[in-house]
Amino acid sequence: MKENNKNMRVHKGFTLIEIIVVLALLGVVAASALATIDPFGQLQKSNDAHRKADLESVQHALELYYQDKGGYPTSSADFQIMNGPITVSWGSSWSPYMTTLPKDPSLSNRYVYYSPPSASGQAYYLYANLQRGAKDKQSCNNGNACPSIGSAAGFPTGNACGGVCNYGVSSSNVAP
Repeated sequence: MKENNKNMRVHKGFTLIEIIVVLALLGVVAASALATIDPFGQLQKSNDAHRKADLESVQHALELYYQDKGGYPTSSADFQIMNGPITVSWGSSWSPYMTTLPKDPSLSNRYVYYSPPSASGQAYYLYANLQRGAKDKQSCNNGNACPSIGSAAGFPTGNACGGVCNYGVSSSNVAP
């Protein structure tokens, strides 16, 4: 009988099947957690909030400029702010109004500034591309281009922002 017990060793540990089942269950739990959290959507939401805050900051600086100069700055042919004869690039200094003129958080997108020549410095438009589009209640036209885009000669086109210019702010006398 002793000899029989020696041959029947008890193995402690997990079988390959048990390990595979546990890994599969962990995969299902991880996948459902990622679907619930939606990290890509959260990143888009964060970038869109950043864009809105940036345009609000630029709006404030434009109002300060208006108080100093009696009009808004002109826009360049590629829709940037002109400080006299000098183009102020997004991401560079616009002293004394802003330490750094903000730049879109996405490398493929950019902000668009337009001051119609016909308005003689009395109006401006600022546009951005919200990644969430129609999912954002503040976007223009259910995520489509803002109504003023391309409405007249010289106005930015619907994709001047790198994507659809579906979010805009403007001087109080015009609507984006």
